Amino acid sequence: VVIISLTISAILVIFIVPLTTLFFIYLSNILLLIYQRNGKAQADPLSDVWDSARKTIASFWDIYARIWHGYELHGVENLPEGPGILVYYHGAIPVDYLYFLSRLFLWKRRLCLSVADHFVFRLPGLKLLLEVVGIMPGTREECLIALKNGYLVSISPGGVREALFSDESYQLLWGNRKGFAQVALDAKVPIIPMYTQNVREGYRMFRERRFFRQLYESTRLPLTPPYGGLPVKLRTYIGEPIPYDPNITTEELAEKVCKGKFLFSFQTKTAIQALISKHQTIPGSIWKALLERFDKRRK
Repeated sequence: VVIISLTISAILVIFIVPLTTLFFIYLSNILLLIYQRNGKAQADPLSDVWDSARKTIASFWDIYARIWHGYELHGVENLPEGPGILVYYHGAIPVDYLYFLSRLFLWKRRLCLSVADHFVFRLPGLKLLLEVVGIMPGTREECLIALKNGYLVSISPGGVREALFSDESYQLLWGNRKGFAQVALDAKVPIIPMYTQNVREGYRMFRERRFFRQLYESTRLPLTPPYGGLPVKLRTYIGEPIPYDPNITTEELAEKVCKGKFLFSFQTKTAIQALISKHQTIPGSIWKALLERFDKRRK
């Protein structure tokens, strides 16, 4: 009985916070549905009509971020006034990205449209939330329209594969994805790197097994369950933008993101890896990430 009780307790501890996060996401959608019915808001979900609802949802997530993760956002001044493409590292659960969206809206009243994997749109009961927050499948045409309309657009080239199979070494798993570079060229907008410190310490995946990798490659579904949810310190850093260069090719622009030639030191590291190297202990340490909650010094 003791062994069974301890086993059940351990399972609840490592899965309860991720499940709670999922519950809060669905709760956010329910609140939007209530707002839609009571306020009869039938306008475009991205229009200003929904701003009061967006503010309520953003405030909720921002409070959660402050309490549970002591969340901080640095480098907002690096965001362009107009359109641009944010490129970020994908954690096991991108709760840090939800925090970023919320705080950006509260601070700047600004929407950042997000490119998500197709499986997200198969999840039942989230249609309104995805529309109001600005989550989109991210075809090249949709991204170009969003940028033309002045929005920031964010994408994680590593996507679900990076979420599932990266680890506390914070390895970027981008493969050969360069579509974001082509969109930046076509729209003539800058690319802005972004990274959240300790995101892998807050939420982790089980050690990669060949079975789970083959399962994902065959189904393209994230069937490996995340665990954790520890109240580690999370800090999101927005790096300096890579400006649009009319003389650069798609491959050169992607290389510019990957080799960080825009940095003051002109290092040959990737822009995001440079942020990771600067702000992250490698390999990541859960204990250090927890202790940083008590460290008042800004890194």
